[in-house]
Amino acid sequence: MIPDPDELLLIGHIVAAFGMHGQLKVRAVTDRPDHLQKRIRTIYIGTEHTPYQLRSVFQHKPQLLVITVQGITMREQAEDLRGAEVFILEAEAAPLGTDEYYIHQLYNLRVETTEGALLGYVHEVLETGSNEVLVVRRSDQPDALIPMIYDVVQELDIAGQRIVIRLLPGLVE
Repeated sequence: MIPDPDELLLIGHIVAAFGMHGQLKVRAVTDRPDHLQKRIRTIYIGTEHTPYQLRSVFQHKPQLLVITVQGITMREQAEDLRGAEVFILEAEAAPLGTDEYYIHQLYNLRVETTEGALLGYVHEVLETGSNEVLVVRRSDQPDALIPMIYDVVQELDIAGQRIVIRLLPGLVE
């Protein structure tokens, strides 16, 4: 059974075939490959979210996994999947820590200042390596870039669908 796309969580992109027996080289966007190895039985590949039984996972290099799935046994089959996204059920993902969130949870959140003024809504999230940067769409003004750092973000309320920020001098024009 193919799940609803809203139930899926992106874990990586297939970048190449690996070896001669249909293994998939995946650039991971998850920082918990151990969870994949121990807890995940089914992954979903491509725009059709085709389910595959996960047979093995090992970390080849940092952020690079080699995945073996049932039904893909030849290099050519693996090559046909190059560029496809790889998903798991969000319900099966590793539990989040206290200050952790999934990037997709930030989209469309209301961004307001500590004074209660509406700045706008999260339109995009840029991953810079050191921290995420929110692209906040504002009405009748250019988008604002808000860094997800403790000095700026005062409250992240996913359930309440809002982010409260402290405006530092020069942060927003």
